[in-house]
Amino acid sequence: MENIRQYMNSVGQAARAASRRMAQADTNAKNHALENIATAILLNSAKLIAENAKDVAAAKANGLDAASVDRLALTEKTVKSMAEGLRQIAALPDPIGEISDMKFRPSGIQVGKMRVPLGVIGIIYESRPNVTADAAGLCLKSGNACILRGGSEAIHSNQAIAACVHQGLREAGLPETAVQVVNTTDRAAVGELITMKEYVDVIVPRGGKSLIARISADAKVPVIKHLDGICHVYIDDEADLKKAIRIADNAKTHRYGVCNAMETLLVNAEVAAKVLPELCDLYLHKGVELRGDETARKLVAQMKAATEEDWRTEYLGPILSIRVVANLDEAIAHINTYSSQHTDSIVTENYSKAMRFLREVDSASVMVNASTRFADGFEYGLGAEIGISTDKIHARGPVGLEGLTSQKYIVLGNGQIRL
Repeated sequence: MENIRQYMNSVGQAARAASRRMAQADTNAKNHALENIATAILLNSAKLIAENAKDVAAAKANGLDAASVDRLALTEKTVKSMAEGLRQIAALPDPIGEISDMKFRPSGIQVGKMRVPLGVIGIIYESRPNVTADAAGLCLKSGNACILRGGSEAIHSNQAIAACVHQGLREAGLPETAVQVVNTTDRAAVGELITMKEYVDVIVPRGGKSLIARISADAKVPVIKHLDGICHVYIDDEADLKKAIRIADNAKTHRYGVCNAMETLLVNAEVAAKVLPELCDLYLHKGVELRGDETARKLVAQMKAATEEDWRTEYLGPILSIRVVANLDEAIAHINTYSSQHTDSIVTENYSKAMRFLREVDSASVMVNASTRFADGFEYGLGAEIGISTDKIHARGPVGLEGLTSQKYIVLGNGQIRL
């Protein structure tokens, strides 16, 4: 345990020193590093896949489920995607140093804000080794240093990707310690990372609910996180029903195991008989298990009875809860009671109702006539994301480059003194 503490302390010290150099790095140097990392990843594709094969073999031997093994595996296609993602980040505008809101005050001084890096970001994640490249790229472009602690099942893959990252940083004249991948699988390293207030400015956990809950409970460093993705679509009585069916189908069945998939469908009682039978036929044909309230079950015989727990559940699979509501008020009340404040959408052609929904639903992303699946950094034009936050302080929603920065006040004067 003492060795782990000493090791993590040295990692933290190196990251803090590197963060000061990264804050000074110009855009050209950061973009040069990103391009070099992308090139190194492509040139070392065979090595990355070979190292990944060690992790995949160990995972299978240890009985890891097929879905987790699939997330762990690297292919030529995913290696190319990692490199492309880094080049996309390089093409994004650099937020650091951006000055905004400059205003003259009566004293003659100008007051405004400048965007600056957060400092050192600790990222804890599971399975997917591509997160190593994505996280390194976003932190690098936003002028931060980062400490990455991937899952033990991906240790060989993550270290191989880290070698490419370090090569790219070195060639661009930036400190290799700006991106450090923790080289131990000992879980005690996580406990150290999330309590190193003197070295780490923020923690970003990416993984299952149990991991995020543990990090949130034990961390002494601020955490950017979301626990659940209990997302809703409400079909209003003034909805275009063809539009509603397409949206509700896509929100649930486009992908099941993602945080922005719909988990509860709310339907206005005035249109329930018109829309639910057709929509539920689509779901049943795709193998979705339906759980509904009494009114919904009268309209669709194959539907099971929903329990109170269903309204609070993120299924992350082909299960959907359905409730028929009397009006917009009841829909908003249900969402604000059971939502995890991730993403919720209304389908309606009534402008006033749409605006009410946007104002009154208390979630990180609120949508009108669109699938919840759009709650994503790439779809929002952020280029990429480090995760999604349902917190209300600092970052909320998909967290891209700007979410990895802060702002400080700047004052420009010409000899003014306060009288």
